[in-house]
Amino acid sequence: MLKLDKYQVFLASKSPRRQELLKGMDISFSVLSKEVDESFPTEWNDYRIACMLAERKAMAFSANELPQDFLLISADTIVIVGSTVLNKPESRNEAVQMIQMLSGREHTVVTAVSLRTSEKLITFHESSQVSFGTLTAEEIEQYVDQYKPYDKAGAYGIQEWIGYVAIASVSGSFFNVMGLPTHRLYLELKKITQYRQT
Repeated sequence: MLKLDKYQVFLASKSPRRQELLKGMDISFSVLSKEVDESFPTEWNDYRIACMLAERKAMAFSANELPQDFLLISADTIVIVGSTVLNKPESRNEAVQMIQMLSGREHTVVTAVSLRTSEKLITFHESSQVSFGTLTAEEIEQYVDQYKPYDKAGAYGIQEWIGYVAIASVSGSFFNVMGLPTHRLYLELKKITQYRQT
């Protein structure tokens, strides 16, 4: 079990999925969140985007906004299909178009996590391959209208209806697709606690 009692842990995310996953890891934390610019260089189409945005979220807080013993966890998730990066949709039409792009194809989900303390900033990422079954136009529109997945990269949540009926397979961390690679996060947090003890 993690011994994080020397830290005040904060999650820099309003995402209910990330909060649920961190609670499932038996980690006590408080939520902090700031709106950050989520733009990225248009020539990028890989993990660097998620890493840059995770770090941007981590560094959005000045030192005087945090206690001395803080441990801040931030994360960002992107979906890559072909050479196209899908972030969060900004409209119903964009959400529908994103799922149409994913339907019947494989895509990559990348989640980057930044761990910030008063002493260091560590960023890592994990990738999962997701195989999507084919959905009809009616199914896609019904999903978007019912679940309104505007806060999700790629316009879908694997833990929702679409994950049950349309995800054929996942290679890599399932929880990574939800927004937090819990196994890798656990290992990285163990390293931090060991560093503090030495």
